[in-house]
Amino acid sequence: MLGHAMALLKTVPRPRVEEVLADFHTTALESAAVHTDTDAYVRSVLTKALGDDKASNLISRILQGGDTNGIEGLKWMDAPTVADLIKNEHPQIIATILVHLEHDHSSAILNQFTERLRNDVVLRIATLEGIQPAALRELNDVMLRLLSGSANIKKSAMGGVRSVAEILNFMGSANETTVIDSIREYDPDLAQKILDEMFVFEDLNDLEDRSVQLLLREIQSDSLILALKGASEGLREKIFKNMSQRAAEMLREDLESRGPVRLSEVEGEQKEILKIVRRLVDEGQIVLGGAGGEAMI
Repeated sequence: MLGHAMALLKTVPRPRVEEVLADFHTTALESAAVHTDTDAYVRSVLTKALGDDKASNLISRILQGGDTNGIEGLKWMDAPTVADLIKNEHPQIIATILVHLEHDHSSAILNQFTERLRNDVVLRIATLEGIQPAALRELNDVMLRLLSGSANIKKSAMGGVRSVAEILNFMGSANETTVIDSIREYDPDLAQKILDEMFVFEDLNDLEDRSVQLLLREIQSDSLILALKGASEGLREKIFKNMSQRAAEMLREDLESRGPVRLSEVEGEQKEILKIVRRLVDEGQIVLGGAGGEAMI
């Protein structure tokens, strides 16, 4: 977020810079908050800001030595570069690295691997229940960094079925199918659990009308047009009925007038919309129903 804001920040007048710095200097001088128990203070601030669940993993990394700075640099590299760096490592090490990256980034990296390696790594992510200190040390050794933690580090709650589902949501359909088929041969129940956790574009059909309406407010019309080029007629009708009559008519006309588009473009826009869905879910604005309506996320 900071990097994005910096990129948008063009020319700033010198008087404005001096004003901001002066304000900060005054605030810093007037601040009387000196915290001797830094760990307790960090725990308190993060928990209040993020809540218990989101703060716990971050706190464990910051305060308990769960150092993963060895892969921080990978987050700024493109997928082919990262894949080339780690493709010859042990699949377990690759799996450990990928669960520390953003899901779309991990998916793009997996797409660079051979089918055999990709299937092996995804299976290891799915069966990864946590990351032991020794694994973190090995991870940072691979990245030529030293781990500053101790033997008492708690396992980080990463990996598992949900991580695989999130990664596969960003992967092309062909590779996604081969990965699932490979896991099904190893463990049919595990493959089904992954499928149950996955949310694909057609699953928008299962959203309540109110949730669809909230989602439509967040999507640009050009993005929606492209995404719907690859949607079923049923999903299109679901979208149309949650728009005003005039907006629906205009969307229908735009879809009909739009010529052929590349599948990669359609899938790309669908993935961007799914990112918005996930954000709205995380914010509690919409709810995704699990199988049979029994589970909620």
